[in-house]
This record gives sequence, structure tokens and C-alpha cells, in this order.
Amino acid sequence: MTIKVEGVGFRSKRGPVLIALMLSTSLVAIDATIVATAVPSIVSDLGGFSSFPWIFSAYLLAQAVSVPVYAKLSDIAGRKPIILTGISLFLLGSILCGLAWSMPALIIFRVLQGLGAGAVQPVAITIVGDLYSLAERAKVQGYLASVWAVSSVVGPVLGGVFSSIGIWRGIFLVNIPLCILAGWMLLRNFHESVEPVKHRVDYLGAALLTSALSLLILGALEGDQAWAWNSPISIGVLGSGAVLLAAFLLVERRAAEPVLPPWVVSRRLLATTALISFGVGAILLGLTAYVPTFLEGTLSVSPVVAGLSVAALTIGWPVSASQSGRLYLRIGFRATALIGISVTVIGTGALAITAYTPNVVMVASSCFVIGLGLGLVSTPALAAAQSSVEWNERGVVTGANLFARSIGSALGVAVFGAIANAIYAGEPNGGMSLPVVEASSAVFLALAITAALSIVTVMAMPSTVHRPSSPRGKKSGPLLEKVPTSDGREPSRRDPTRVCGDLQNPDGDHH
Repeated sequence: MTIKVEGVGFRSKRGPVLIALMLSTSLVAIDATIVATAVPSIVSDLGGFSSFPWIFSAYLLAQAVSVPVYAKLSDIAGRKPIILTGISLFLLGSILCGLAWSMPALIIFRVLQGLGAGAVQPVAITIVGDLYSLAERAKVQGYLASVWAVSSVVGPVLGGVFSSIGIWRGIFLVNIPLCILAGWMLLRNFHESVEPVKHRVDYLGAALLTSALSLLILGALEGDQAWAWNSPISIGVLGSGAVLLAAFLLVERRAAEPVLPPWVVSRRLLATTALISFGVGAILLGLTAYVPTFLEGTLSVSPVVAGLSVAALTIGWPVSASQSGRLYLRIGFRATALIGISVTVIGTGALAITAYTPNVVMVASSCFVIGLGLGLVSTPALAAAQSSVEWNERGVVTGANLFARSIGSALGVAVFGAIANAIYAGEPNGGMSLPVVEASSAVFLALAITAALSIVTVMAMPSTVHRPSSPRGKKSGPLLEKVPTSDGREPSRRDPTRVCGDLQNPDGDHH
């Protein structure tokens, strides 16, 4: 018997859900680029110049610490109520940000936005893992990655337009129709069946994790900025965070349903893919934060040109992400990620080598190459992690992966900032700011080293993907997915040596 294999695009049965997920992702993606261009207008209207970095830090902090909590809740209550809650919080935060009357009020409302974003991004990716097969997942991830590519261009342009006409509040109010449309489409088109099972929510673990990470990320973001690294407040913040984190680990060992189960870091595949995501986050935000400064400080290019140079990064990413499935279905997850991280090393190395001879085309080209590499790293790593667990663990695994990326971004910016600030103390030399060149060169070198170290992490990935246990309670064999054939014939149980280097599953378990 033959069956018709459903397509992946917008016209397929799952198309409306895919569009809704892309709209949901666009909320986070546009917000990542639209706010920066409006900072001068915001400061001019509200004041508080010394506090404006918290517009970004508060959002990033709230998003990072809430991801593991939402991810666990999505495994308990289902994906739909959690992502709708995130969209609602983001909508409320956007409205309040648009009505903010002072800088402290705007910062508080940005926290609310961040709490919404903490649910939207990981749950959207988790839904992709639920709805699409391993063969389809890379293409769908390409669709989501394209949202970031478009947003990297649309965000700065919209922010610049709203700022130039004196209505910076529009950068937040533009989210209102997007939130309403995304929420309506999910309500209408996304349906799931969650078995009603009584759960014990780990409130203590969630509170300890949120508090610990808030303090640790706060210390990392503000170290050498608001206070010196060796100051009493820095030691107190970081020390308190470490103590709370230790308490969280002790609580999780005894919790009936821990918010971040110990097995997330004890399984080799999940630990290595999380470390890969950590490195991706550091590289991604490091480039986003320092490439514009480098170009504006050395070549005096406009912010738009500098922003478009960085946009090349998020153009290369979806190109490779959408095609990565063809690779990892043939040569495996680890081999595909290894190719990607090697390409990333080449791109970051080229950026570091050419820093003393700045050129817009060269920088944009390097960013494009880095984007190609990151797309080939992040997609197979996440697909491998999601494919190694059952539905009721996939939210936690996805959340842990994206949480690692957020932590990598936060700590990466802190480390790269410390490197740059140590060099910025110099004086400009002639027509080119030598400290900017030297600081940027040092940051780009640090990015290349980060990429090179990530090669070791990729090499440590298991060559096979196993589920640790089957529904029957016994150890399952290597994971075997049903892979649709290109000519529409019934999906076959392919030899996993062609899928991910595994042997046939003796128990017959598959997604």
C-alpha cells in the first residue's frame, strides 16, 4: 500500500501552524534588532542615559531564566497553553513599553516582554519537533531561521523610521497586530491532545533556578561595567548566585518532577549539544554586538550599512539550516555539525585576520560564511537532542538547549566586553581609532578561539542517537525515524546507518 506524503510548505495541512510559529518567532526576532536603533530617541525622551543598557539586559535576563521553567511546563500542560501565555505576556509587555513614562518603567516592562519571549521561542521549536519528522525538521527550521534573516533587515529599518519621525513608541506597538494574529492562528489551527495526568510542579526548584541565574547573569552583564569585577558587590552577587545554584542542584536530586532534571546534563548527547549551543550563542551575540562598532569606528559607515553587514550572518544561517537535513540524513548529526563548525572557524578566522585592514565587503562576506557554518551546527545538534527523547521530555530538552544558547550569549558578551574595555583605554591615532581596531581584533580572535574549542565539543558528540528507555520500561536500541521517500511512497524504516550511523533498533521503537 502507498500513502501520500504530506508536504512541509505553507499549503500543506500543517501550513497554518507553521505560519503561526513563524509569526510567533518574528516577535522575538524583530525585537532583537528593532530596539537598538531607537535608543537615542528613547534616551532623549525619557532620560536616564546611564540606565539604557538595562533596556537590553533586563529583557535578556528575564528571557534566559524563564526558558527552563516554560520548557518543563510545556511537557506537563502541553505546548499550546504555554506558547499562548508567552504571546499574551509579550503583548502586554509591548503595550506597556509603548506607554512607558520613565526609563525605570520601561526597564520593568521590558522584563515582562522577556518573560513572554522565554516561552515563545523554545515552545515554538518544540512544536516543530512534535509535528515534523526528522527528515522534515531541518527544512522547517530553515523556515524559522528565515524569519531571523528578514527581521535582521526589517528590524533596524523600522526602528530607524520610527525614530526619525519621532515616535519611538511605535517599535513596541508594532508587536500588537503580530501578537494578535499569531495567537489567533494558533488557537484556530494548532490542536493537541494531552493525557490528563496529575503532576507535582517543582515550584521550589523553579524559584531557586530563576534567582540563581538572575544573579549570575546580572554579575556577568554588569561586571566591569556598573562595578569592578573584584568589588564587594560583584563578589556578593556572583557568590550568592553560586550558593543558590548549588541549593538548586540539591533540590533537583530529590524533586519528584524537577524543572531541570539531572539527566539533561548526565546524558552525553544532551550535554554535548547544550555545550555546542552555548558556543553558538557566544559567537552569535559577539558578532552582533561588535561588528557594527568595528565598522562605524574604523570606516565611519552609517549604522544602516553596519547593520546590514551583520545581517549577512542571519542570511547565511537559514540557507544552510534548510539544507542541513540532506546532510545529516546521509552522513549523520555529528559529521554535519563538524562541517559546520569548521566553516565557522574559517569565517571567524578571516574576520580576525583582516581586522587591521577593515573592509565592509570582507566583513559582510565573513559574517555570511559564519552564518552558513552556524546553520550547519545548530540545526543537527538540536535535531539530535530532540530525536533522542520522547514527547514528554522534548520540551525540557529543547528548553535546555536554548537556555544554554542564552547563557552563552550573556557570558560571551561579558567576556568579550572585558577584553574590549581593557583595550579601549588607549587614545585614537590619526584618522582611524586604533583602540577600536585593536579591541575588535581581540574580540574577533576570541570568537575564532571559541569556534575552535567548539570543535572539541562536536567531536565529543556520540556517533549514534539512543533513547535511554522505551515505553515498555526496558532499554531501547538506537533511534530509528520514519523517513519519507521523495516520490511519495510509504515511509520506510531505513537502515539508520544512512540516517545517523546507528544499527537497526531491536525493539522496533521509532518516532
